Amino acid sequence: MDSKKQNGSIIAIITMMFLYAMISFVTNLAAPVGVIWKGAFDGSNTVGMLGNMMNFLAYLFMGIPAGKLLTRIGYKKTALAGIGTGFVGVLIQFISGSISGTPGFVVYLLGAFISGFCVCMLNTVVNPMLNLLGGGGNRGNQLNLIGGTLNSLAGTLTPLFVGALIGDASKASFSDVNPVMYIAMAVFAAAFVVLMFVPIQDPEMGKTGADTVFEHSAWSFRHFVLGTIAIFVYVGVEVGIPGTMIFYLSDTTEAGGGLTDNAAAIAGSVAAAYWLLMLVGRFGSSFFASKVSSKTMMTVTTITAMTLIVLAMLLGKSTQVSMPVVTRASFEMVTVEMVTVPVAALLLVLCGLCTSIMWASIFNLATEGLGKYTAAASGIFMMMVVGGGVLPLIQNFIADHAGYLTSYIVPLAGVAYMCYYALIGSKNVNKDIPV
Repeated sequence: MDSKKQNGSIIAIITMMFLYAMISFVTNLAAPVGVIWKGAFDGSNTVGMLGNMMNFLAYLFMGIPAGKLLTRIGYKKTALAGIGTGFVGVLIQFISGSISGTPGFVVYLLGAFISGFCVCMLNTVVNPMLNLLGGGGNRGNQLNLIGGTLNSLAGTLTPLFVGALIGDASKASFSDVNPVMYIAMAVFAAAFVVLMFVPIQDPEMGKTGADTVFEHSAWSFRHFVLGTIAIFVYVGVEVGIPGTMIFYLSDTTEAGGGLTDNAAAIAGSVAAAYWLLMLVGRFGSSFFASKVSSKTMMTVTTITAMTLIVLAMLLGKSTQVSMPVVTRASFEMVTVEMVTVPVAALLLVLCGLCTSIMWASIFNLATEGLGKYTAAASGIFMMMVVGGGVLPLIQNFIADHAGYLTSYIVPLAGVAYMCYYALIGSKNVNKDIPV
């Protein structure tokens, strides 16, 4: 019996890891595709980031319902519902490419919004399940970091190939990224079929039933409340750093990063390097996450990230550095060249190493000790991921009016708050509440 239970846990863990990658694949379509819509609407960064905003806005509406789905229909059915929703969302985005002008943009935003429902449901499934399957604590954090490695791999490949497909942003159209849409729909269809036949048993830890008594709520825990704010700003930081960098480097005007030829492809590749470093950070940290506390990792990485962002804002284009980037990509060939970019781009890319551990660490710190309130807390947690749409939109509004690098004051403030949360706000002061 124990052997069957162990095998079931292993299958469940592998499945959750796969879903982790799909979350990033869908989410990271928005920023590079936004370059196309930005060009179609007179170069407005705010408009270019609206697709990303709609994707994350869905969390605000779906976060709590997704948490309730876990308790009513279980993890597997919730995941299947999320995958099916994702297919519909990508399909609508694909259809928007055949509609010209503002109507096409509206249809695209609808598809991005529906895709947001998908990633919200999948996020609600994978994070608490991996944490519970790992038994909570450092081991639960370790499993989430391993899953985050696959998440970062998908995040690396998506802007890389979308940027290469776009090429010259001034001449690009939505049909240029159709190959990526075909892949996304195929992945969702295949995942749905596979998951139908994978036996997944909901974890017993934190499980609730009709007779479960809830004397309090997740909101009764101070460290959880402050953690929801931390995740709000974290996702905004994680998305805003590479998202705005794509617009900065693909902008061939004086306000941009100084690139001229093939700027969109280079921008996508540099952003991909950020997600690649997130992969490296998550994979590397997974080896020692069971020995080093989430609080310690958060403290070190937030201080480092603040230093890198400040340096990027101060140095800007004053110094140029060479980076290997993918300038062209197709199913037959990938072209890698050394390209000169502003030092600010390199410093912001290095932030990927810092942000790599923050999601899992914040989730681990915020839900630690919640017990039977974990599922409901996960839904609330997912609702706050809307920060990934709100903060980048604010950042790019500032970029439109005060400059790209000045706009990085937004992620800087977000990282400063996360540093406070790691040092002070994450302490559980409500241990008297029965869980």
